[in-house]
Amino acid sequence: QVHLVESGGGLVQAGGSLKLSCAVSGRYAMGWFRQAPGKEREFVAAFDWAGDRTYYADSVKGRFTISSDNAKNTVYLQMNSLKPQDTAVYYCAAGLGTNAQRYAYWGQGTRVTISS
Repeated sequence: QVHLVESGGGLVQAGGSLKLSCAVSGRYAMGWFRQAPGKEREFVAAFDWAGDRTYYADSVKGRFTISSDNAKNTVYLQMNSLKPQDTAVYYCAAGLGTNAQRYAYWGQGTRVTISS
């Protein structure tokens, strides 16, 4: 069983930064997704643990960075230049690629709210 626990969400003003963390019970390819109120869950960023490749949604490219600390089995999402449209519940998940259906394990989510 894979366990994932997110942390780091909160309320910040537009233009600010947040760093989300996801503690994982092992080493897997990982991704971050988000779901805004009334919208479907969408891909944000992914990390191919074995290949050290990263992938980003166009809406966050250049502002968000996914990274990992192998010693801590933790994956991070550094979010800069935040916009009100980034407001959502952010989920980390173990899987591969940009399609949420390819991710079998999910954290409980952490809420991010960006005020204008």
